[in-house]
Amino acid sequence: MEEMTSYLGWKIDFANPPGEPALLHPGSVAWRIYKNPVAMAVGGVAAVLLEFADPRIRSGVWDHSIYKVNPIGRSKRTSMAAMVGVYGPASAARRVIQGITNMHAKVSGFTPSSEAYRALDSELLDWVSATAAFGFLTAYDHFVAKLSEADKARYYREGAAVARLYGVTSHPSSSEDFLTMMRRLEHRFEPHPIVGEFLAIIQSGRAAPGTPRFLHRALARAAVSILPPSARQKLALRQAFDLKRRDRLALTFAGLLAERLADPKSPPCQASKRLGLPADFLYRSPAEQQRLLARMAPTDNEAPTADAVLAEPRRGAAG
Repeated sequence: MEEMTSYLGWKIDFANPPGEPALLHPGSVAWRIYKNPVAMAVGGVAAVLLEFADPRIRSGVWDHSIYKVNPIGRSKRTSMAAMVGVYGPASAARRVIQGITNMHAKVSGFTPSSEAYRALDSELLDWVSATAAFGFLTAYDHFVAKLSEADKARYYREGAAVARLYGVTSHPSSSEDFLTMMRRLEHRFEPHPIVGEFLAIIQSGRAAPGTPRFLHRALARAAVSILPPSARQKLALRQAFDLKRRDRLALTFAGLLAERLADPKSPPCQASKRLGLPADFLYRSPAEQQRLLARMAPTDNEAPTADAVLAEPRRGAAG
């Protein structure tokens, strides 16, 4: 299968330029979570289900996206956007995020009930960002490794500034905060055939044909299993999507295996090398990771925050 070599004008290269920091520090919780493909796959599907519960987002994605005709290509681009936001050089991440925003600026239309929508509507931007944050965190916590409450809070806190680069104005500070946001939108949630069509694509394996089919069925049920119960009820995802014991065992085994197997060509390994860390930095023990981070030069140990990246153009303009 042909690999992506560029994305929104960026020649994909997580290993260069040497020393350029990412938007998030290598000791961040997101660096730990995003390296795991099981957490990303389960969490990504859960996020889409929560987004599709709202007819404005569902119409915007399904009417303006190629997902239904080219799920592989669409999945790759979505994954790349997530990877560059966490592991990419800050300059590349800023460029890609701006490119995504420019594309979203062209997306508008009407739902089947004639309600107008715009992709850059602040309520929709906030919800899409929040569903991704919630989905990845919850999937990792359920199927890979339990996270402490402190780490969960840190994950949301660290991601807030990156979310603002996308134009997000309200980012959850905790899973409970996410649920509060969801309750404000829940009156809009509804079942729809597009939700079933999306899950059928996931279960068929069309979005990732190299993975055994039984894992795709398990992935879809796992994603449904981590939805807040009221959201699942609104989407009418009934008993057929209950997570089976064999599903949990298969995904947990795959998730734990992925925690131990470092792919030298993967974004997290390449980004670690870019920062002068071993390629398998994220796959070492927490104590070893802390030791390696402590050895980094002080100016490198603290990556500039996304807030600092946001401020760069303003400083340039002022100068």
